Amino acid sequence: MRGKFTLVLLALTMISCSKDWTRTDQNLDYHYGRKIPHGKIVLGDRLENPYTTENITKALYSLYPTKADRVDVKTTNLYVRFLPATEEEFETISLLCQNLTDHPLDYDIAVEGDWYHDPSVPEEQLTWQYAVVSPDFEFPEVEYEIIDECYIAENDPGTRADGIDWTAVERQSYILTGNQHRLSDIHTKASGKVQPSGRITIEDEEFNNGKPFGVAGVRVSCNSFVKFSHCYTDRDGYYQMDKSFAADLRYRLVFKNELGFSIGFNMVLVPASVSTLGKSGPEGVDMTITNDSDDKLFRRCVVNNTVYDYISRCNIDDLDIAPPPSGLRIWILQSMDIGSAVMLHHGAILRSSLVKSFLGEYSRILEFFLPDITIGTEDSRTYKEIYSDTCHELAHASHFAQVGTSYWDKYIRYIVESFVTAGGEVYGSGSGEGAGHCEVSEMWAWYLESKLYKQRYGGPFPAIGTSWWFYPQIFRFMDERGLDQAEIFSVLDETVDSRMDLKNALLLKHPDKREMIDQVFSRY
Repeated sequence: MRGKFTLVLLALTMISCSKDWTRTDQNLDYHYGRKIPHGKIVLGDRLENPYTTENITKALYSLYPTKADRVDVKTTNLYVRFLPATEEEFETISLLCQNLTDHPLDYDIAVEGDWYHDPSVPEEQLTWQYAVVSPDFEFPEVEYEIIDECYIAENDPGTRADGIDWTAVERQSYILTGNQHRLSDIHTKASGKVQPSGRITIEDEEFNNGKPFGVAGVRVSCNSFVKFSHCYTDRDGYYQMDKSFAADLRYRLVFKNELGFSIGFNMVLVPASVSTLGKSGPEGVDMTITNDSDDKLFRRCVVNNTVYDYISRCNIDDLDIAPPPSGLRIWILQSMDIGSAVMLHHGAILRSSLVKSFLGEYSRILEFFLPDITIGTEDSRTYKEIYSDTCHELAHASHFAQVGTSYWDKYIRYIVESFVTAGGEVYGSGSGEGAGHCEVSEMWAWYLESKLYKQRYGGPFPAIGTSWWFYPQIFRFMDERGLDQAEIFSVLDETVDSRMDLKNALLLKHPDKREMIDQVFSRY
């Protein structure tokens, strides 16, 4: 599916917001694992799966020759793979399977990476997707194969009082299948087994006195063969799995956040990016991510935290504004220096005949795969730069949640036409149909970006965006004189699509502020 990106990214370029941060160089210093690869996974030899029902039964008889006949080892899971033919089929299986991977689980990994595409599947098609499901799983109308019938003792309630040390049986199965080298060195006894736990943190050099703080709500996933566990970090970055392991594990950060938003994309079409962390012991991994860490991992974690914090703050006791729509999809585009709040996943712009005509057959792909927000990070390398850019687009997403797709289509259409007719000038001259929609939306986004930046990093209101024709400093002026973001946002409904409408709505809602409102609008 990667061959379809070129036209799509061109379209995104046309509907993006320009940013002007300066670029700084980095020296990469990898922490846990020393190297975090993001290319294609290279498979090694196929391995014998120690969790097949047959292999667990053999291990049971090996350790308990007199008891084994009295224990019924019934399959607890199926190791399967799906070959989705359409984007809709992919969405179906991703909703049904908690731990979906694009690479097989019973192979050695010769070269780690973030993605895999089966060589037997053409590149323009979705690749095989691997999962572990229950024996009574109702398979959807998607091509699939059952690879192995498996037994995982934690998934069998009957093991609780049968007098069998299933940890020892599991370890014995690793030995009998030639996988003993994968058993953790720190647990040599048959009963040695631990629940992975740890903490994922990140540093912002200009916040919290430079001390690490948690990567919040991100999904941590680990597995050995078909035995999976996953959990989410809490606000402070701590996590603990619900299963115990005796073997070394492959760890991954999956950027589908506990709050429902996802950050993509990988080199294959998936809703959420994966950062492979490589192998480590079953006790878990700790990691502190800094500006000198792996570039992609750093950016994904900054965006993750920014969105998590923003959504958490939209409540009535804090910002008191509408949160972005649920299920927000965000793409980080490292080869672009501009961002956008196109809200494609939530139905915006696809109603525009201009864009549909331009994209033709690709419009169908946009409905499923493309994001609501794009963050261009080519010229944004520090935490505060990425934070500021992301806040801008999130402000747009909140505005979208309040005004709806019809309003947003007019705003995006103006942006597209301005870009085309003005030689790349994304905001145009401020005239023509939709200019008022752009004016109001950009005033709000630049203002809220500035305010959130100021709240995090201190100092005066930054002057970003104040050179544009729509004057976000109008909102800054009012804010400094007692009209905060919640009171401003409360008037930004679908009827407010020009500066005059904005002024009238503010006067109607806040008559006690008439003198100040008149003053600022006459000034700009």
